Amino acid sequence: MAREDGLLAVGGDLSLDRLLLAYKMGIFPWFSECDPILWWSPDPRLVLFPKDIRISRSLRKTIRKNTFHITADAAFDDVIRLCADVRLENGIDTWIVDGMIEAYSALHKAGFAHSFEAWRNGELAGGLYGVSIGGAFFGESMFSKVSDASKVAFVKFVEHLEYNGFGVIDCQVATRHLRSLGAVEIPRKMFLSLLKSALQKPSKQGKWRLSEG
Repeated sequence: MAREDGLLAVGGDLSLDRLLLAYKMGIFPWFSECDPILWWSPDPRLVLFPKDIRISRSLRKTIRKNTFHITADAAFDDVIRLCADVRLENGIDTWIVDGMIEAYSALHKAGFAHSFEAWRNGELAGGLYGVSIGGAFFGESMFSKVSDASKVAFVKFVEHLEYNGFGVIDCQVATRHLRSLGAVEIPRKMFLSLLKSALQKPSKQGKWRLSEG
């Protein structure tokens, strides 16, 4: 029932139950500050299969240097706010408005939303966050204050998911950056089939600790 651009519904709220139901159906909220809540189900859908992550030679060198210390769920509130702030500082509009921050912070407290952080010299240099249900992870946003910080966090995040048996990462909408890391577009019908299978697995709720595979 979605439009050609993926818009499916308008309105509702960002309650915990509604968000979880939406993600389980392959639907996510994405809207600007002056808009009503907009719900999307794009076709095609950008996904990353953890085993297919693409790491450039230069990024591998950065990882080997141990420039950044990577953690999981150590600073969720800081990560989501910085994802918004860095976009605004760069003159880019953001959908991470106050209502979204409150909603995803509630998801985090309930054990469904998680963050990965890249630290340098004790300072938060980059990170990402998203929603985890069953064996699926729905990526929301990432930021970098230092070159390659979010990329290193992303690699460790993908390794963590693969180590813990996650089958698919939903990247939502295609970007050149995510394509360079191995994300591919697939038909929505295929995505929903993968999602249905991934949701058969139990959710790994609670605070995450970084896994070393």
